[in-house]
Amino acid sequence: MPIEDDLYESLRMELRRGSLVLAVLARLRQERYGYTLRQALADDGLEMEESTLYPLLRRLETQGLLVSEWREEDRRRKRFYRLSPQGETMLARLLDEWRSISASLAGIFDKTT
Repeated sequence: MPIEDDLYESLRMELRRGSLVLAVLARLRQERYGYTLRQALADDGLEMEESTLYPLLRRLETQGLLVSEWREEDRRRKRFYRLSPQGETMLARLLDEWRSISASLAGIFDKTT
């Protein structure tokens, strides 16, 4: 893989990282367990490996943005996640910031094209 491809991949992952956090928080306004969350994100065009999703969920829960509980469904124990009240507030703040950044970037891109 040429150096440009390595650099592109590194920058692409950096760009994606913050977007995935925002997408996970937004999708967890509705309670879900990991597999259905992963499916919903994939349906939205945001594929995510389990090795990325579950550590992210644990981190967001540790930060107080998510709450979870174990329940049995279809004879299997599943951990269900949803936004905490703090997570709701953080999502609103992050969405405002994202909209502001998006508007600024749109203005920059319009000037350069």
